[in-house]
Amino acid sequence: MKLWGGRFTTETNQLVNDFNASISFDKKLYSHDIRGSIIHAGMLGKQGIISKEESDTIIKGLEGILADIENGTLIIDDTYEDIHTFVEATLIERIGETGKKLHTGRSRNDQVALDTRMFVREQIDILSDNILEFQKILLRIIKENVDTYIPGFTHLQKAQPVTVAHHFSAYFEMLIRDRSRLSDCRKRLNLCPLGAGALAGTTYPLDREYCAEKLGFDGPTRNSMDSVSDRDYAIEFLNAASIIMMHLSRFSEEICIWNSNDYGFVELDDAYSTGSSIMPQKKNPDIAELVRGKTGRVYGSLMSLLTTMKALPLAYNKDMQEDKEQIFDVVDTVNMSVTLFAGMIDTIKFNNDRMEESSKRGFTNATDAADYLVKNGVAFRDAHGIIGRIVLYCIEKNKSIDEMSMEELHGFSDVFKDDFYDAISLKTCVDTRITTGAPGRESMEKAIAFYNEYVK
Repeated sequence: MKLWGGRFTTETNQLVNDFNASISFDKKLYSHDIRGSIIHAGMLGKQGIISKEESDTIIKGLEGILADIENGTLIIDDTYEDIHTFVEATLIERIGETGKKLHTGRSRNDQVALDTRMFVREQIDILSDNILEFQKILLRIIKENVDTYIPGFTHLQKAQPVTVAHHFSAYFEMLIRDRSRLSDCRKRLNLCPLGAGALAGTTYPLDREYCAEKLGFDGPTRNSMDSVSDRDYAIEFLNAASIIMMHLSRFSEEICIWNSNDYGFVELDDAYSTGSSIMPQKKNPDIAELVRGKTGRVYGSLMSLLTTMKALPLAYNKDMQEDKEQIFDVVDTVNMSVTLFAGMIDTIKFNNDRMEESSKRGFTNATDAADYLVKNGVAFRDAHGIIGRIVLYCIEKNKSIDEMSMEELHGFSDVFKDDFYDAISLKTCVDTRITTGAPGRESMEKAIAFYNEYVK
């Protein structure tokens, strides 16, 4: 069965049918399609466009189809052109001629626009919830590691000492923005296109506000041409998903580095690692690497849909069918990535001694050493030069600044006193950073209080 064909006199080429068909992937929209059709049928009956008895019969038939698909007694037939055709054909087969009235006042154009919006809206909620669960894991780690020192980096060079709590807090903040972007996208997409018809509305007295309310939308879309040709919401979602993957990819890169033999900052749980088929000693960070790799796949979907839409005239064009596979693939990829990455982080073990020793050996307290001189009357530019020469000396002598004797320090400046060693300890370097957003305990406790409220 086709939902069209009256003006055609010959059969469509089979290859064209296969190329044109979308049911192999848009069958994923079956529940959204049926739910939209149930509300549409109810509205047709309420408005007197079809009789109340006909409306009730259609709704009962659609509910039966939905139940049978979900319990496995009805298998979606891939020989149909799309999910809309399959549902309507099955309805007519079950309830007879009345089923042919379902499509009154509706086009596949507004129907698929509705289904896709409902699907993206649903997936935004699921993905946002998954990210929140990940944030809860991060928050546990943050709370447990306020005093766990780790070198902070710029340009992949050791820069200043921070804590694991502060480092993971940076990713918590990224995920806050990710959920905010998803929420913004959801608000913009939450207008109902049902009733827009093919592009110019309809002469039937449809109650679009009723359908919008029943389907959980804030109201109907305001322009029928835009209603059927808009895929901004899908592009926004793919963009938000791409940024989420970018954040996970950055985190993945750090996990790969920290897990390497030379760093040894962390050990991954066996459940989230794999080995080598030839090298028995290997324990590879495959989850982190795969998440990093799949980021490009999500970017590709975003660019694909942007490219598809870039030159389409109003209103609906068949090109738009290409949105579904991109959306479906991104949904599966991002949700799986977030869930597996969260599990990996939840089971990670930190090598605290290794991280602390690395912080000491990387001259991460050099800035604090310069600040010590400044607080004792030395101009900052002079202090910067003095500590720079001290670092060069320490490199030559293979020692850290805090391992220098007072005699050695006085060779560079007589300002140094015995309190210098405490001033450049990791604890002092971290805890004296008290500005909002800094790694000090006082600042981190404020951040944790905010995060506690956020995850409630």
